[in-house]
Amino acid sequence: MTTLYVRLKRKISVNKESIITLENVAHLVTDDEHLQMLKEMPIYHITEKDENYVALDGFKIIEHIQQHEKNVMIELLGATEVIIQVQEKEKQMPFFVIAFVWLILFVGTAMTIINFHYDVSMQEVHQKLHFFFTGNNEQYPLIIQIPYSIGLGVGMILFLNHWFNKRFNEEPSPLELELFQYKQRVNEYIAHYENDLNDDDRI
Repeated sequence: MTTLYVRLKRKISVNKESIITLENVAHLVTDDEHLQMLKEMPIYHITEKDENYVALDGFKIIEHIQQHEKNVMIELLGATEVIIQVQEKEKQMPFFVIAFVWLILFVGTAMTIINFHYDVSMQEVHQKLHFFFTGNNEQYPLIIQIPYSIGLGVGMILFLNHWFNKRFNEEPSPLELELFQYKQRVNEYIAHYENDLNDDDRI
């Protein structure tokens, strides 16, 4: 009996009306050349009834393989389900929408920083620092405020580890880690929700 090792991919993205093959959802390893043809085996057909996500259970995929190959022992490794994201055709976002969203985010971020500095009396702190180092009282100690403002912007860029599309190093930023954890929780929810609602044969 030949052994077929199957490791499901965690998540894939496809277009509507796509026919999902075994190669699309899993990595296959076997020493039998005949079983390599299983990569082209249809597993699922995306139809209009499928919305944004489909969850395929690994054990049902195994059952489907065994219906075609009786004398094969299947070893399922890694994830026990694969999330299929059904993509819509990408539409070009109008420039005025992008500009409006950018303006809202810019103003919101600026107001947040201003309110924070007002709450902690940052201007008074700068005035006291200026007096401490120079001995002069200055209402607007620009010699401190300007470098501080520049450092605030540079610090945010380094914290987020991005300058437009350029990364400074391979280490993920805290924002990327939060997004990664959020996507993981979404995938776990989708897998549980889809399998719970669709307990019938998905293949």
